[in-house]
Amino acid sequence: MERILRRPALLEITGLSAATIYRWIEQGTFPRPVQLGPNSVGWRASEVEAWIESREPIGGNGASLLSSACPVKPASEAQ
Repeated sequence: MERILRRPALLEITGLSAATIYRWIEQGTFPRPVQLGPNSVGWRASEVEAWIESREPIGGNGASLLSSACPVKPASEAQ
């Protein structure tokens, strides 16, 4: 099953503001959220991880923000 990130986790993982995320969604440069219910959305962890990996590595070490900032294992490491 695909892991879904809610907005607080997404903001923590990316270090971006909600305004920046929504602006980039409108510009087509950030993954679109999926509708979870009438008043809730989330982001597919795999899409966010792919977006992070497509960006320049922080400090040149190639570390993944998702694996270091998120207490839940990425989908690729899930059992």
